[in-house]
Amino acid sequence: MQRHFDEKIQDLLEKLVLMGRLAESMIQLALRVLIERNESLSGEIMRKENEVNDLQLEIDDRAVKLTALQQPVGSDVRFLFMASRIATELERIGDQAVNICQNAHHALKSAPLKPLVDLPRMGEISEAMVRKSIEALVDRNCEMARAVLEEEKEVDAFRDQIFRVLLTYMMADPGTIERAIALILMSRNLERVGDHATNIAEEVIYLVEGREVRHRHEMKERVP
Repeated sequence: MQRHFDEKIQDLLEKLVLMGRLAESMIQLALRVLIERNESLSGEIMRKENEVNDLQLEIDDRAVKLTALQQPVGSDVRFLFMASRIATELERIGDQAVNICQNAHHALKSAPLKPLVDLPRMGEISEAMVRKSIEALVDRNCEMARAVLEEEKEVDAFRDQIFRVLLTYMMADPGTIERAIALILMSRNLERVGDHATNIAEEVIYLVEGREVRHRHEMKERVP
C-alpha cells in the first residue's frame, strides 16, 4: 500500500515538472514573438496554454483524491497541498506568457522603438527562476530555492529601469506611446513570472523545512 502511494506521489511530482517545462517554454516563445518579430509563434503558445490548464486540473484532482483516500501525514500531506498551489502558480505563469504575446502584437505595429537588450535579459532571468524553482522542488534543495528569492530583486530592478527609459521616449515623442506602453506591460508580465517562481520557491522551503517564509516582504516593511 505504501509503495503504491509513493508511486502516486512521484507521478504527481512528474506532472508538476512537465507543467513547469511547458510554462517556461511558453515564456521563451512569447519573447521570441517580440525579438524575432514573428507572431506566427502565437499559435504554439496557445496550444501549450491548453496543456498547462489541463495539467492544473489533473494535478488538483489527483491531490484531492490522494488526500481523501490515503489520509497522509507529515511531509506527504504538505506535498499534496503544495502540489495544488504550485500548479496554480505555473498556470498563472502560462497566463503571463499569453499576456506577453498579446502585448508584443502592439509593440510590433511599427519599427522597433529601441534596441531590445533589457527586456530579453529580464526574460532570461525570469525563465531561469521558473526552472530553478522546479529543480529545487525535485531535489528538495532549499539553497536553490533561496537563490530564486534573491533573483526576484534583480527582476524588479529591470522592471524599474525599463520603465524609466521608456518614459523618456514617450515624453520626447508622443508617437512612441503605444509601443512603449506595450514594452512596459511586457516587463510587468515578466515581473509577475518572477513573483510566481518566487512563490514556488517559498513552497519548496515550506515542504522541506516546514517553515513559512511567505509574506516575508510585508513583515520586513513593518520593521521600524
